[in-house]
Amino acid sequence: MKFVVRSITMASVLALGVVAAHAADLTEEPVPVAPAVFNWNGFYVGVHAGAAVGDFKYPFDAYLGGDYTINGDLKQSASGAFGGAQIGYNWQFNPNWVLGVEADIAASSYEGKVSADINYGNFGANVSAGTEVEWFGTVRGRIGYAMDNVLLYGTGGFAYGDVKSTVSGNILGDFNESKSDTEYGWTIGAGLEYGITQNITFKTEYLYVDLGSQDLLNYDDGDYYAHIQSETKFHTLKAGLNYKF
Repeated sequence: MKFVVRSITMASVLALGVVAAHAADLTEEPVPVAPAVFNWNGFYVGVHAGAAVGDFKYPFDAYLGGDYTINGDLKQSASGAFGGAQIGYNWQFNPNWVLGVEADIAASSYEGKVSADINYGNFGANVSAGTEVEWFGTVRGRIGYAMDNVLLYGTGGFAYGDVKSTVSGNILGDFNESKSDTEYGWTIGAGLEYGITQNITFKTEYLYVDLGSQDLLNYDDGDYYAHIQSETKFHTLKAGLNYKF
């Protein structure tokens, strides 16, 4: 009888040990916390720098009397650097689309100069022209698609800038004209923005900027005339950092 009791007791102890060991094996491991999804909503401010390239174009036409009518374009490649600041606001919805508005302004060294001889029959003249954009800015809408902390977007809107142009030559006598004014136009482009942290983003952006035309020479005495304009259009590529509130 003692042998039976002892056997039952030992079996019970062994069974409890197995159950305890099995229970230990079933202990739940901590569930890893999923990383937070990037939030594009809110105001931001930032800085940027980049390069501008393009062609300055100077359409001209003149009537010199008799059969002498000339017209054409002077064109000169131009380039320069720029740097400035921006401010904007994003609204994320649905849930990956992002609408936004951004305003920026930059100091610029974008400039170009051209000099050319104009020959037509027995007529000959020389014309020199140059243009520089001392600063420019944009106010644009943005629409993009967010893949967590990566935003691909298109953008477009209003552009403005300080454009200084000069022209000199000897069509219908010597002339030397200049104009410096704030010009207005439009811009369109696209970009990519990357969230480094929830508050800091890096972006790269392309814009085409058209600031319209200026009348540089507008001579007309009823018998003869000479007109020269300057057109300011350029491409920009920039990189920047934003701080999102």
